[in-house]
Amino acid sequence: MKKRSDKGFVYLWALFAVTAAGIVLAATGQVWQIKMKREKELELLFIGDQYRKAIMSYYNSQVAGVREYPESLEELLEDKRGPATVRHLRKIYIDPMTMEDKWGVVEEEAVPQQAQSQNNSAGNANPASPASNTLGGSQISSRKGITGVYSLSEQQPLKKDNFPDHFAKFTEAETYQDWQFVFSRDAGGENKANQQNQSGSAGTSSSPFGASSGTGTSGGGTTSSASPFAPPAGGQTGQNPFAR
Repeated sequence: MKKRSDKGFVYLWALFAVTAAGIVLAATGQVWQIKMKREKELELLFIGDQYRKAIMSYYNSQVAGVREYPESLEELLEDKRGPATVRHLRKIYIDPMTMEDKWGVVEEEAVPQQAQSQNNSAGNANPASPASNTLGGSQISSRKGITGVYSLSEQQPLKKDNFPDHFAKFTEAETYQDWQFVFSRDAGGENKANQQNQSGSAGTSSSPFGASSGTGTSGGGTTSSASPFAPPAGGQTGQNPFAR
């Protein structure tokens, strides 16, 4: 009897040890999965930003004075618009969440026909041209292109905060498909270029040889701009730096 009871006691301890080991392994596996998922999220953020920067580089590489988005991701690898092929992206990256090279793409919103007609009537030299408006002396193509990419994974992200400013909307993401890495012409450099153009057109000519005109308040009349090479008004001897 004692021998049978000893066997039952050993069996219970073995069963308890196996159960405890299973719980520990399951917890360890879960922690490992979370760690791996966070590393994949960091990789996705890096790769997505590479696509965004490549699209920005493609857009800012003007050919014949036209700014446009790529029509496919392959155009980022070989930009053949100019005399020499330009590579804006090293390769088509694999999505770390799906482990495939397929990406969802964000297409540029079509310019409304009413806005195009207004731009054409406002001073487009060639209304039949594919460019819808101008920016900093260069035309903006009206063709629809790719402005960004996103993962096709429907999993819920773990990361919820501490994103860069240009990815601030990722805090509201429900799936990885909401992490859309987009470059918009309305952000950053384009607005700055517009401001510089407006400030430049509002001021006088910066060329030392230019003669811009304006109205003055002294003497109740108009005064011409003081070009360093223009003779002084009224026959007075002057401030010409080259006069003897």
